[in-house]
Amino acid sequence: MDIPWWRDAVVYEIYVRSFADASGDGVGDLAGVRQRLPYLKRLGVDAVWLTPFYPSPMADGGYDVADYRGVDPLFGSLDDFDDLVAEAHGLGLRVMVDVVPNHSSDQHPWFQAALRGEGRDRYIFRDTTNNWQSTFSGPAWTQAPDGQYYLHLFAPGQPDFNWRNPEVHEEFLDVLRFWLDRGVDGFRIDVAMGLYKAEGLPDVSDQSFKAASPVWGQPEVHGVYRDWRRLLDSYPGERMAVGEVWTDSLDDLALYVRPDELQQSFNFAWLQAPWSPTAFKQVIDDTLGAVPYATWVLSNHDVVRHRTRYGTADPGTGLARARAALLTTLALPGSAYLYQGEELGLPEVTDLPAEARQDPVFFQSEGKLPGRDGCRVPIPWTVDAPSYGFSPDSVEPWLPQPASFAELSVEKQEGDADSTLEFYRRALARRRELVEEIPYTLEWLDSPEGALFFTRGPLICAVNCGTHPVRLPDHDEVILASGPVKGGLLPADTAAWLRRAG
Repeated sequence: MDIPWWRDAVVYEIYVRSFADASGDGVGDLAGVRQRLPYLKRLGVDAVWLTPFYPSPMADGGYDVADYRGVDPLFGSLDDFDDLVAEAHGLGLRVMVDVVPNHSSDQHPWFQAALRGEGRDRYIFRDTTNNWQSTFSGPAWTQAPDGQYYLHLFAPGQPDFNWRNPEVHEEFLDVLRFWLDRGVDGFRIDVAMGLYKAEGLPDVSDQSFKAASPVWGQPEVHGVYRDWRRLLDSYPGERMAVGEVWTDSLDDLALYVRPDELQQSFNFAWLQAPWSPTAFKQVIDDTLGAVPYATWVLSNHDVVRHRTRYGTADPGTGLARARAALLTTLALPGSAYLYQGEELGLPEVTDLPAEARQDPVFFQSEGKLPGRDGCRVPIPWTVDAPSYGFSPDSVEPWLPQPASFAELSVEKQEGDADSTLEFYRRALARRRELVEEIPYTLEWLDSPEGALFFTRGPLICAVNCGTHPVRLPDHDEVILASGPVKGGLLPADTAAWLRRAG
């Protein structure tokens, strides 16, 4: 059986605003991404996922799209995008782009027409509101000048489309064609479970991601992805889509990755699991039992970086656990999604001043919630302030970087065998070699208290989440470890790959 490229792929998420700035305006751009593609090739990833770079007033960092078929001048031009795709393909890297179908910008021509009373049925307008709340805090309704209210599950500048209008279906099929024709290999679908809302928009007592919620996960959404899958399959080269699907159960998640729907869906249960062998085993068992092709992710542009999540009180512990979690993730069947900067061991930046913050979550909650800026701080390339190589010369970046970023920069870590960057490079290189010889199955081994051992054919992965060293299982060699392994003992907060004895 031919194995599709995405089944075992390692995909690197690029938050375009914060990856590399070639223009010198303090904001990352497509030309900056293109310049750094050789770095990603050397890192060892298979594909890159670009967050939105479309024309936008940036009410939500570009996830408020005003034109789905263009490039915002902040990020470059369509020529820059085409050059990026061509260079990536020349390096053997696939390119995925974000598509944002739940909502547009309030500056989108359709919504501006709706405010004038034209084509209003493309969005969700009502004379009265219900009790739905914005995911970003506060009511999910804003009053238009004529007195009606429009729905926005996120910021007021992000009105929700009405997917019960066939025009919306046709528009997004055409948007997908536009980017497929430009050579993209796949799409990450923003808020993939949110397109349809229950008929009548009833009040809710619980607005979580439950299958029975009138806000999320309506059954009609699966028809959209069947249409999209037919379109993807009509193009050569195994084009694919992965959904951002938040659900309360993996059984609900599995509905999105049936054979005629999306190829993949993000597995946020892995990201949410605490540092615990019991929690890890439960998520792994549930995931592999529910979906045909698993995905694993530890961080992204919407959550606190996992180094900080795993060790808030002790940065050293957080980094050790982050490295061990990476080795565990890469040993699991399926694909892995990395978030830019995790290969440098970047922590969450928690001390951003209020005047620097730009996330609408911060503003809509009136500062009660810090928002997501802390994981979006531009990454450091060199040891030199003020931007640590993110921008040329002395340009200040759009979010301030802490001075500690100098020691975590690519320049500082490159060539240092003990650095997190070089550890990632070794792990990705060994995984690429091993994936050819290990089965897409997993078996558990007896594990000491606090640890978790599993095997995939000749590979054993052992991770110690406890507080004391544990004895490693029988093995012929240590392939790779996230920290020092001596005397057959695996230290606390450490993971290792072993080759099975015999």
